[in-house]
Amino acid sequence: MQDNVPDCFYCLNNPNFVGIMWRFALNIVFLFILIWLIYFRYSKKEKFLFYFFLMGIMAFFITAMLKSVFIEMGMAVGLVAIFAIIRLRSNNFSAKDIAYTYTIFGISVINSLKLLRFPLLGLLIINGIIVLSAYILEVYSIKYRTERQSIIYDKLDLLKPGKKEKFLDDISERTGRKILKVKIRKINFKRNRAFLDIYFRD
Repeated sequence: MQDNVPDCFYCLNNPNFVGIMWRFALNIVFLFILIWLIYFRYSKKEKFLFYFFLMGIMAFFITAMLKSVFIEMGMAVGLVAIFAIIRLRSNNFSAKDIAYTYTIFGISVINSLKLLRFPLLGLLIINGIIVLSAYILEVYSIKYRTERQSIIYDKLDLLKPGKKEKFLDDISERTGRKILKVKIRKINFKRNRAFLDIYFRD
């Protein structure tokens, strides 16, 4: 009779529970790198840190308990996805914030799975690739990111063909920025004004 009683899942000598705790520690380390050292460093949006960390923790434990408490995979992923969608609809998330949301969810799910014959080195490599990719994309976006500003321009004669260089030099001198591109939105010939969108790197 005693042999038929299942081992206590939450006992410290249970190898399944110990394995989950080790993978959770690994998940926390990479969540900290991804959220704090990369996301917060480049976005400075501290209001999302609480949400990102808790979502990563909950996504990990929900998927880690699949075989232990017989939660179906579709139900577990669907539950986390519902909370993520509610959060995304209740705030003005940027495209980058949404990308980080799914990256944090994905990395937590990957770390929670107990894959047979899958060494710890494999998880480290996968996590490293994800984190490194996020860092490279952040550096690239900052290096090549352009800002837009709307201005009113009064030298309509420089808008004529053949005067592009003088036109860009004049706007650069007035704004104090290196202008990369200009888009003409509207021209008012009566008031001698042009409404422009200028693009530059900050």
